[in-house]
Amino acid sequence: MLKFARIVVAGLVFLLGASSQAQSTHGTPAEAVAMVQKVIASIKANGREKTIADVNNLQGPFRDRDLYITINDMNGKNLAHGANAKMQGKDLLDLKDADGKLFVRERMELAKAKGKGWQDYKFVNPVSKQIEQKSMYFEKYEDIIINCGIYK
Repeated sequence: MLKFARIVVAGLVFLLGASSQAQSTHGTPAEAVAMVQKVIASIKANGREKTIADVNNLQGPFRDRDLYITINDMNGKNLAHGANAKMQGKDLLDLKDADGKLFVRERMELAKAKGKGWQDYKFVNPVSKQIEQKSMYFEKYEDIIINCGIYK
């Protein structure tokens, strides 16, 4: 009986571990909001330049699984991108998603009108390398927009 109980417990531990590992590859909406808040706190504590450099560090403190930060100015220029160094410093205002949606332009308008919120579009997941549905949380802080999205 004891041997059977050990086998059952080992099986449950394996299943729970596999389940939590599968779930842990995707960030949650709450984690995305928290990461944006962490960036704002960093700007307040360490300054904009240091925080932007930390975001641009692809292995830095603002990268967690498929969660990463992007920062844009109010004209759509990318100031920081935590998953793709090629986007850093680029004008992304006319960037389109897989369906042709001008998602950066839309986000700039939403940020100007609402200050913060969520936006849906399609984008390449840096973990899976596939185009996936994405929901981006954005928050206007001073004259920049800080973004962190989740893949669905």
